[in-house]
Amino acid sequence: MNTTQFGKQGWTPDRIGSLKGKTYIITGTTSGTGFEAAKILLSKGAKVVMLNRNPKKSKDTIVALKQELGNNIDVTSIQMDLAEQASVKKASEEVLKKVPQIDALICNAAIAQVPKQTLTVDGWESQMGTNYYGNFTLQALLFPLIEKSKGRIVTVGSMGYDMGIKTINFDDMNWDKGYNANTAYSQSKLAQIMAIYELQDRLEKAGKTDVKAYACHPGASRTNLINTSGSFMMKFIYNLMMFSPLVQSAEKGAYPQLMCATEPNLDQSGFYGPTGRSNWVGPVGAHKIEPHAKDKAVAERLWEVSEKATGLEWNI
Repeated sequence: MNTTQFGKQGWTPDRIGSLKGKTYIITGTTSGTGFEAAKILLSKGAKVVMLNRNPKKSKDTIVALKQELGNNIDVTSIQMDLAEQASVKKASEEVLKKVPQIDALICNAAIAQVPKQTLTVDGWESQMGTNYYGNFTLQALLFPLIEKSKGRIVTVGSMGYDMGIKTINFDDMNWDKGYNANTAYSQSKLAQIMAIYELQDRLEKAGKTDVKAYACHPGASRTNLINTSGSFMMKFIYNLMMFSPLVQSAEKGAYPQLMCATEPNLDQSGFYGPTGRSNWVGPVGAHKIEPHAKDKAVAERLWEVSEKATGLEWNI
């Protein structure tokens, strides 16, 4: 029997009151958990700014949301490709120009299971470049406004963080030797989570406890993630799994990020997601995170490597 700090049912969006006057930025909202998160935030009266790679899909998403929630919702979209640093910088500039406050930045977009080693235009292994460096840059550039807004940074990780090597492969971050889709994906997700806990430490050290940073994951949800980038075999296995009781709806997969974006007084040290079998499904709350995800020496080195690689110093 799993119970979380939120009781037997775990955390649900019923706990969210009115979000009128609040602004949320979400990446990757054209389908899956990002779409569901945007929909729930909008239904509570929030303003939502979507950052998506594909402008046509963004437009269609806005149409779909308005059809479901009515034309009065406050939803806009800015084009951004997380895989390209130039695109992340351009989108961040646009956000800072157009958006007066950020109550939470929800870093939901990701790619997964890229079958062959592929490099981004910036020269990084594609999963690391998109899932990790893209988010590192986005968070750094939007940080001043998040700080001014006393807002939050929410990183949507994955249980995949524990499925590869249990540290960061600093000697070969692009996997020039022995590339494996799972290992590289796992590495990008581990880096994402580690950077959040490192950010918490840095904020505390700087006395900036008004900004909160959270790590969560959606469990196993019915989304398009693997279908977008995985190999034929991965897609085949994944589509069989879609109908299994070990997989939950994309809406439920959105609960952890919504909780981290809205729940007052949530402990930052937790790792949030489904608390049932293998943390794939079940009531949402905090659950165990493996110690290697909070390895301080590795996290500090990762931060330095990331600032150097992106040419960005966080102004904390």
